[in-house]
Amino acid sequence: MKQRTNLIRIICAAILFLAVILLPLQGVFRLAAFLTVYAVIGWDIVWKAIRNILRGKVFDENFLMAVASIGAFFVGDYPEGVVVLLFYQVGELFQSYAVNKSRRSISAMMDIRPDYANVQRDGQWIQVDPEKVSVGEQILVKPGERIPLDGEVIDGVSTIDTSALTGESMPREAEAGNSVISGCVNLTGALTVKVEKEYGESTVAKILDLVENSSSKKARSENFITRFAQYYTPLVVIAAALLAVVPPLFTGFDFINWIYRALTFLVISCPCALVISVPLSFFGGIGGASKLGVLVKGSNYLEALADTEIVVFDKTGTLTKGSFRVTKIAPKGRGEFELLELAAYAEQYSNHPISQSIKSSYGKNMDPNRVRDIEEIPGHGVKAVVDGHQILAGNAKLMERAGVAYEESREAGTLVYVACDGEYAGSLLIEDEMKEDSKKAIQSLKQAHIKKTVMLTGDSDAAGQKVAKALGMDQAFTQLLPADKVEKVEMLMEQKSTKGKLAFVGDGINDAPVLARADIGIAMGGLGSDAAIEAADVVIMTDEPSKIASVMKVSQKTLRIVKQNIVFALTVKAVVLALGALGLANMWAAVFADVGVSVLAILNAIRALNVKE
Repeated sequence: MKQRTNLIRIICAAILFLAVILLPLQGVFRLAAFLTVYAVIGWDIVWKAIRNILRGKVFDENFLMAVASIGAFFVGDYPEGVVVLLFYQVGELFQSYAVNKSRRSISAMMDIRPDYANVQRDGQWIQVDPEKVSVGEQILVKPGERIPLDGEVIDGVSTIDTSALTGESMPREAEAGNSVISGCVNLTGALTVKVEKEYGESTVAKILDLVENSSSKKARSENFITRFAQYYTPLVVIAAALLAVVPPLFTGFDFINWIYRALTFLVISCPCALVISVPLSFFGGIGGASKLGVLVKGSNYLEALADTEIVVFDKTGTLTKGSFRVTKIAPKGRGEFELLELAAYAEQYSNHPISQSIKSSYGKNMDPNRVRDIEEIPGHGVKAVVDGHQILAGNAKLMERAGVAYEESREAGTLVYVACDGEYAGSLLIEDEMKEDSKKAIQSLKQAHIKKTVMLTGDSDAAGQKVAKALGMDQAFTQLLPADKVEKVEMLMEQKSTKGKLAFVGDGINDAPVLARADIGIAMGGLGSDAAIEAADVVIMTDEPSKIASVMKVSQKTLRIVKQNIVFALTVKAVVLALGALGLANMWAAVFADVGVSVLAILNAIRALNVKE
């Protein structure tokens, strides 16, 4: 609305300006006509300058524009006094448009805020504020409604649109037993969800907080420009005052000419192009990253991504799915299915991920009457009687403890050995599936000239090295505890250059210390833990590690735009300032050096929003 009002005001002022120029007005009538146009286009600038002076903030662009335009009236150059403000307002309109475009890109994430929750109380469904729903209560999410709180589906089947959070276009299936996160849209069927987190701790609340604070942490370039403007503006005002007073004392007291030069100097020297375009470039970069489903918590982190030399990955849940499956069945004296069936029945009542993977691979309903005397042996496996046969299923320690002569396998992965009535029956190889996107992620990082990719994992050396080799990683450290991961990251940080950065990518609670220790912590936010997301500087809202290379490209592009704007603005201003001081540049050239450079820099900054996968 404000943009439209300003556009109408600029158009009206331009029409009035042309009318006054064409009318044969002289003397006081001409002055009154130009003052009317000046009031239409510049009253707010003069008011801001006066208000800031009263607050102690004297030297800003409003002050420079007000002094230059009013000064032009005093020396009789009415048209130029109006044109300075007219073009300045055009530049402000471009800035407003660019900022709004960037903000809309980031604020698209804000549409995930839920308006209400349908909660069951006293046997009835009522609509309440999501903040008033407690953990353990049941909520109903109807088709087309946004999921208001994190929880577990206890009834219903539906598809969930997660695009607002993750950028994924393909909906996900949701049924009883699945976890759902707030901010997603329920598409097809009604879901009854048991709330697991209060609103303040929910995914949507955390993301909104990240989005709202993403522009609060400034990059080095922004801080430099802020400090530069603090010293630069007072210096040019003093220089302009000296230019208006000192030369006339030695050149025949031609004050009008030198005052005009000083006013031209003031208009040229306005640091708008830098003060506007540099933060806008970073703002656009953060907006561009959000289009990819990546939240960057501040422009300082966006800037740091461009200097990344080493990327370190956690394995489980980051490069792999964290979901295990049986990849090989090696029976001894029986069929593959029979071996899998014996293991599944022995593991029937275990909730261990390995047990779950065996039962999932078996894939059939199990008759509880076929199994009895189940005993779980911590750190070893399980023992049970299946169809009257004594079954052992577990690791090598279990076989050795029972005195079973087993055939040791050297396969990379988790091995479950099975024995039947004291005789070795075969083994199952269980592996964590690699994400389809992981290999692409490593290749993309190498194409982006990352010097080194490293994997840290608590897995066995064989399993860890197998994954690292399959993905083409440079190095892998295995069998690590959380404290060991911090130690390895510190060791790797010594290998980078002084300017270079190390990024760590993780998703689990045990990754939080490493995320905090690295130069840049990157968390997998789609399925990652709250602790990891809190500790991270960048959050990948999908489970696609390839987005890391994409956001690094956004960072590099943003830095290029920032440098282009700084060099362009300073070069043009330096040249035109020198020409203005020598009397070779008039107010029209000054307008280009200020507003023209600002508009071009703003248009260049908008390019940071345009991102491609």
